[in-house]
Amino acid sequence: MDNRPIGVFDSGLGGLTAVKELLRIMPNENFVYFGDTGRVPYGSRSRETIIKYAKQDMAFLQSNNVKMIIAACGTVSSVASGIGDELSLPYTGVLKPTARTAASVTKNKKVGVIATTATIRSGSYRRELQAIDPQIEVFEKDCPLFVPLVENGFIDDNEEITRLVAQRYLTPLKEAGIDTLILGCTHYPIIRNIISGVLGSGVTLIDSGRETALFCAETLKKKDLLSDRTEEGDCSFFVSDRVEGFSQIAGIFLGRNIKNEVSHVDIDLYEKTKYD
Repeated sequence: MDNRPIGVFDSGLGGLTAVKELLRIMPNENFVYFGDTGRVPYGSRSRETIIKYAKQDMAFLQSNNVKMIIAACGTVSSVASGIGDELSLPYTGVLKPTARTAASVTKNKKVGVIATTATIRSGSYRRELQAIDPQIEVFEKDCPLFVPLVENGFIDDNEEITRLVAQRYLTPLKEAGIDTLILGCTHYPIIRNIISGVLGSGVTLIDSGRETALFCAETLKKKDLLSDRTEEGDCSFFVSDRVEGFSQIAGIFLGRNIKNEVSHVDIDLYEKTKYD
């Protein structure tokens, strides 16, 4: 048993969808969340920059004595998939748990993937899915406007701007006949109702945050690292930009007021680490 916290990081708010699932699945665990809101989005950055940012994010989490690190960021998971190999503690991104579930769910073996431009360019989901089952056809589409729409609060189910953008992005996938869609960025489940409305009820949406949370619980159980705490755990939130804006929107995502639980961190202080 291990009562140290679990560390989670993302480029901004999207990773909170994973945190929400983690809190539901493992309510007695403590969590430390870092949202790199000062440098969001990662999806339009170069591979070298994404790796640099991810290493800083992980160094910060390690400074909080976490027992496992989750990259709740589709871009980091895809572009820097081996980055956790350098760690002495358990690590997971969102890629493998999500692909595993999608491959088991699809019936017609036509799987769609929507994600940031960097994730789609990497081809990581295609490789992972076809490694599991070579017969799976993968249809990919980058959706660069989804992250800023979510980050700026255009998330209501009736939001016309977001619906029109979704329609533009998703129509080719619908026409391809997919029966399963991977939400390959943790921001996307926040607008899942809009996405589902465009695709129709015949397409199963795979939430990368939920699948990653389930995988985390499975990993900690296997390694006997689950907390033996009986009371409800705590969650500490850290950001690299303004606390106020994050608190307001994050509270909506998590369904609770987190105003007094968010702190600012200067992530550049963690640039010179053992990863360099």
